[in-house]
Amino acid sequence: MGYKVVVVGATGNVGREMLNILAERQFPIADIAAVASSRSVGDMVEFGETGREIKVQNLEHFDFTGWDIALFAAGSGPARIYAPKAASQGCVVIDNSSLFRMDHDVPLIVPEVNPEAIDGYKKRMIIANPNCSTAQMVVALKPLHDAAIIKRVVVSTYQSVSGAGKDGMDELFTQSRAIFVGDEPVNEKFTKRIAFNVIPHIDSFLGPDSGMDGYTKEEWKMTVETRKILDPDIEVTATCVRVPVFVGHSEAINVEFEMPITVAKAQSLLREAPGIMLVDKREDGGYVTPVECVGDYATFVSRVRKDPTVEHGLALWCVSDNLRKGAALNAVQIAELLGRRHLKKG
Repeated sequence: MGYKVVVVGATGNVGREMLNILAERQFPIADIAAVASSRSVGDMVEFGETGREIKVQNLEHFDFTGWDIALFAAGSGPARIYAPKAASQGCVVIDNSSLFRMDHDVPLIVPEVNPEAIDGYKKRMIIANPNCSTAQMVVALKPLHDAAIIKRVVVSTYQSVSGAGKDGMDELFTQSRAIFVGDEPVNEKFTKRIAFNVIPHIDSFLGPDSGMDGYTKEEWKMTVETRKILDPDIEVTATCVRVPVFVGHSEAINVEFEMPITVAKAQSLLREAPGIMLVDKREDGGYVTPVECVGDYATFVSRVRKDPTVEHGLALWCVSDNLRKGAALNAVQIAELLGRRHLKKG
C-alpha cells in the first residue's frame, strides 16, 4: 500500500530534485505523475536512479481526483490557480511557492521544528514549504531556542544562483565563460553582473507602507516565516545577498538569547539535534562550505562562538543545499510527516 503522488513543475530544478528525493528515500508510492506546463508535455523525466522514466502531463488538464499528495514546485502563478483546484478534488497540496506561507489557515512546516502544526492542514488541504533560506536557519535555531529562548536574530545570507532557478544558473555560467574569453558579460536574470561579484538584492524592494521600508521581499520572508514557524516573539533582521555559487546557501547568524548559553552547550545541542550536522573545528578547513553540502540532506553548522557584545549571544555559520533542505527535501519530509500523522497509507 502506498500513496498516489503528483509532482507539479516536474521539469524544473526543484521538481526534478523532488523526484530524486522521493526515490532516494523510498517514499511509499503506489503511483506517481509528473506534471508541468504545456510546453513540457510529452517530455520524459527520470524518477531518481530507479531507471524509470515518467512522461510529463499537462497541468491545465490534470485531474487530481484520487491522488493523495501533490508536491508543487511551479511558482506562485500556477499555485494560485491549481493548488486550490487540487485541494478541492481531495488531494493534499504541499506548495513550495511563497503564495500560501503567511495564510493563517495554511500550516508552514519544517518537520524538525514544528511538526505538530501540520495537524491544521485540513482547513485548506494545503501545506506551505518555507523559503529556502528560512528553512535551514530555523533548523539550526530550534534546539538553541528550546534551551535558552531566542530574543533576536541578525542574519546575512550568501545565496546561490540556483535559488533563482535554471536561468540564474545559466547566467552565472555564461557570464563566467564570457569573462574568461574576454567577452562582455550580459545581465538578463540578475540586476547586476553575478559572475565574480555579489548582489545585495534578492526579490523586490518593499515600500514605506510595508513596515519594512528598504528591505527586500526575501528579507521580509525570513522575518515573518521564522516567527510563524519558531516563535512570534523573535525579532529578526536579514540582509540577503546573491553570490556566484551554483548550489548551496550559506548564512552568518548572530543570535541573542534571554538566558545564558555557553558555546559548549550550544555545540552539544546542535550535535544531537535532528537534521543538523555540526562541523566545528577551530582550524584551517574545520568548517563546511557550500561545495561540500551539495547533495546532502543535512543542515551544516560551523563556527559556533560567543558574541561578547551582548549579555547572552552566539554567532554561527550555517550551510545547506537549497535545492534539497531548502525546497525539495523539506517538501518530501512534510509528505512523510503527513503520512505518519494523518494519511497512514505507507
